[in-house]
Amino acid sequence: MPDRRPPIRIGVLGAGSWGINHVRALAAEPRCRIVAVAEPDQAKRGLIAEIAPGARWTASADPIVQSPEIDAVVIASPARTHVELAIAALDAGKHVLIEKPLARSVADARRVAAAAARAGTVGMVGHLMVFHPAVRRIRELLRSGSLGRPFYVHAMRVNLGRLRSDETALWCFGPHDLSMLDHILGEHPATASACGTAVLQPGIEDIVFVTLRYPSGILANLHLSWLSPRKERRFTLVGSQKMVELDDVSPQKLRIYDKGYDRPPEFTQFGEFLTIRDGDVHIPQVSMEEPLRAELRHFLDCIERGERPQTDLAQGVRVTAILEAAQRSLAAGGAPLPVDDPGRAG
Repeated sequence: MPDRRPPIRIGVLGAGSWGINHVRALAAEPRCRIVAVAEPDQAKRGLIAEIAPGARWTASADPIVQSPEIDAVVIASPARTHVELAIAALDAGKHVLIEKPLARSVADARRVAAAAARAGTVGMVGHLMVFHPAVRRIRELLRSGSLGRPFYVHAMRVNLGRLRSDETALWCFGPHDLSMLDHILGEHPATASACGTAVLQPGIEDIVFVTLRYPSGILANLHLSWLSPRKERRFTLVGSQKMVELDDVSPQKLRIYDKGYDRPPEFTQFGEFLTIRDGDVHIPQVSMEEPLRAELRHFLDCIERGERPQTDLAQGVRVTAILEAAQRSLAAGGAPLPVDDPGRAG
């Protein structure tokens, strides 16, 4: 029988360069209806009306947050507004999807998580890359044991991009790769160190390098910048048996390398007897779909089923803890600093 449940009534807060994509994707979802969009820039009003003809426009978030006609809210406003808007929406009994970064401090991230616990509604963070089909395949490969024991991860997220006045490269780009690491490794780093520089705008680091060390011995390095001649989105995981690389700029998203070093059992103590294994490169078929659509469908699923999201607020707190430690290290000249471990729910 067809699903006769009424559509989930959605309000979108922010229709800027990324928020307008939420409007577009939600407008195409039959299980929901965009009731209203809050966007202070009136120049966006025509585009909103074109994409979501049935949605009313408002310059302020307050009418949407307080409206009894709205079941759920997507917060795609500037990062500095996320925490207070999320808490207000949760206190009003709404389901909430908050774009990254969830908050700019662990204390504030925990405030949002506490508000969701009080409300008993769905709280989710827009960690988009967790819903990327290739990222999910990497997680499956690692858990299957086919990659062997993970040694290290190198992630690069750079381009010659739009200047941000309210976020550094760490807080703008970092949540993507940190949420991927959290999802794939299932482990929280013990320490974080970061170095960077502000080239274009004083006080806003546009080039940042982050190094994470995990209790299991895994090392992860992130290169984040919007001052680079090429757009690169690479995530490389090197294991004891195989290596896997996601190249999100390439049409062929995933490559699995049967490469590494083999150590014959009779020579376990002699490094010179290591032999290079240079096997095939496998390009698996990955059925691609737009990660944003997958993310929003998951949000709707969680609302309908009362389930906890894969990118729940607990993950948001963990990612914020890493960002905060990296930020402190950045200010301290790159010293490795401990990362607060909020633990894992469930």
